[in-house]
Amino acid sequence: MTSYKYDVAIIGGGIVGLATAMELSASYPRFRVAVIEKEKEVAGHQTGHNSGVIHSGLYYRPGSQKARLCVAGARALRDFCDLHGVRHEPVGKVVVATTEEELPALDTLYMRGTANGVEGLEMIGPERLRELEPHARGIKALYSPGTGIVDYREVARAYVTTMQRSGVELLTGARVMKIARSDGLFGLETTQGDIRAVQLINCAGLYSDVILRMMGLSSDVRIIPFRGEYYTLAPESRHLVKGLIYPVPDPLFPFLGVHLTRTVHGGVEVGPNAVLAFAREGYRRWRIDLPDLMRTLAYPGFWAMSRRYWKTGLAEFYRSFSKRAFAHALQRLVPEIRDKDLAPGGAGVRAQAVDRRGNLLDDFSIVEVENALHVLNAPSPAATSSLAIARHVVALASKSFTMAGRSHN
Repeated sequence: MTSYKYDVAIIGGGIVGLATAMELSASYPRFRVAVIEKEKEVAGHQTGHNSGVIHSGLYYRPGSQKARLCVAGARALRDFCDLHGVRHEPVGKVVVATTEEELPALDTLYMRGTANGVEGLEMIGPERLRELEPHARGIKALYSPGTGIVDYREVARAYVTTMQRSGVELLTGARVMKIARSDGLFGLETTQGDIRAVQLINCAGLYSDVILRMMGLSSDVRIIPFRGEYYTLAPESRHLVKGLIYPVPDPLFPFLGVHLTRTVHGGVEVGPNAVLAFAREGYRRWRIDLPDLMRTLAYPGFWAMSRRYWKTGLAEFYRSFSKRAFAHALQRLVPEIRDKDLAPGGAGVRAQAVDRRGNLLDDFSIVEVENALHVLNAPSPAATSSLAIARHVVALASKSFTMAGRSHN
């Protein structure tokens, strides 16, 4: 069987893994770097199943990694897209309060966004809201003109082209089955051959905790998969949405609520909800991976989380089966939407890290061990933040880099 040797092996060909490889090859051009991806194509999971929003950074706690890396990452992403001819549009976004009870949370978003350095934020009233989104209704809204849209699959392909020009090797169809350590090297047994590497960076997304445990490491955090289901607006109803229309999120639940998103391809997606997936790749409602599900059900953190969020979870689950309930949630923002306007769309699975006490990790989480880094929690806005996350990861990894690009097959 073929055997390869690298200075750095990056597990995961999603947008964070690809960005990290690109940044690593730019910073350390003598290193031999490989991206190891289990699918035949890159960006097959979280990267390729999201709503394509370039987030501005208004949701995240000031000082958090999400806040810092999202704002910097959005700027870097727009620059990258301009340089490499990847289409993106600054369509703008309104976060709409429909009740008096939502106003304090809306004020919090404005203060957070301002503290995070988001440019152009504006609190607006109903008249200005109608100018921006003629069919939206609310008593107050937060307008973020810099929020944009992009196709992250196109971004990922541009990352691949750039990193390969710098000599990074992409190994697809290479599922990691075993990891061992000997003679100062990581030995990875994959479906495409054995790989040895001096340094390892885990960007496996939905499987990041599996890779961590494969290396014999323990963690109080487990990835719990949540499926987000989308509808699309029928062509004759797309005029109801000019840009991005979001509700005020529940501050106690780390999902943004059902929203309306214009895409760079001309369509309008509505969603997602957030329901427990019965498989890490559970894009279909009844896709069940029994070992995945049993590990989830055996984890104490799952039950602690369920006790905390059971009411919200039931509402999300009901909306999964009821188009009428989905439309009703949208009508709070755009009253003209009807059931008949919704056509079935796709679905994504969010890799949400949960600790043993049932807390849903709110920030990015990167675990450092000897000669290895594990990007353990990188949900939204990880795609927006990918270039900034990559710079952060490479800066952390460089502390333990001891080689100077000496690997050979």
